[in-house]
Amino acid sequence: MNKTAASAGISPAPSRDAARKGIATGLVLATLGAIAFSGKAIIVKLAYRYGVDAVTLIMLRMLFALPLFALMAWWAGRGKPALTGRDWIGVIGLGFSGYYLASFLDFAGLAYISASFERLILYLNPTLVLFFGWLLYRRHPTRPQVLGMVVSYAGVLLVFGHELWTGGGGKGGGAAAWGAFLVFLSAVSYAGYLVYSGEFVKRLGSLRLVGLATTVACVLCILQFVLTRPMSVAMAVAPEVIWLSVLNATLCTAVPVLMVMMAIERIGPAMAAQTGMIGPLSTILMGVVILGEPFTPWIAAGTVLVIAGIFVFTRKGR
Repeated sequence: MNKTAASAGISPAPSRDAARKGIATGLVLATLGAIAFSGKAIIVKLAYRYGVDAVTLIMLRMLFALPLFALMAWWAGRGKPALTGRDWIGVIGLGFSGYYLASFLDFAGLAYISASFERLILYLNPTLVLFFGWLLYRRHPTRPQVLGMVVSYAGVLLVFGHELWTGGGGKGGGAAAWGAFLVFLSAVSYAGYLVYSGEFVKRLGSLRLVGLATTVACVLCILQFVLTRPMSVAMAVAPEVIWLSVLNATLCTAVPVLMVMMAIERIGPAMAAQTGMIGPLSTILMGVVILGEPFTPWIAAGTVLVIAGIFVFTRKGR
């Protein structure tokens, strides 16, 4: 610190090295968060090998995640004003759409399609947010955004056509179509959450909103199981399903939420979103290595198109 600044009690501006270190840390956090999020589909596919159903599997995931998200909501809400009735209605609605319904549809769809295809469908989320913005607020897309959408959807349709042609990995073309439809509805549900969450993020803060909304979703998933399944079903699952659910709740759910939040603080949402493009690639790689899913030229071409389209969409569409 120079003497003039020190004598005046002024802190020096951050050095370039410190700024570069912050950016590097943010990029690492965003990358690890995207990879951890992507691992969710792999864990779900592994758990399905033990004969568990979607309702039971998502209940176990949310049961183990509930204490973590409740703690997150409490931590982020310390010293903040209590939620109003309107706030609670919004939180419950967002928790239902963004985390309960989207998660359940995603888990259900993964029973019929590959983890790689699932990730490509979910990666269309920014285009769905744009569509809702046009539908609800008449925000017209730019030409680069339209181009990005066309390229991305072409990639998904390419992989979808291949899944139908090959019979969805032995499950039949109809099953592949049903699974893709469920996962697409999951993306639609989460896009609705993103569109309506902006107002509540400003009022409650992102971490507090995520903690509260996911806590609501955890309760809904557990309630769904209690109302539709006997408790003996949960007691009869294989021990491997329990450990996979613990891993899903922590490493692939709570931990990446914190990583991405910390990354956004350091590098901003735009760069964090761009870094998140590693997600589909990591899912495909883990699907090939861990699940033994085939890596075909169709999947490679579809992935390139989806990532290229989203890159154009997010980079040129702002």
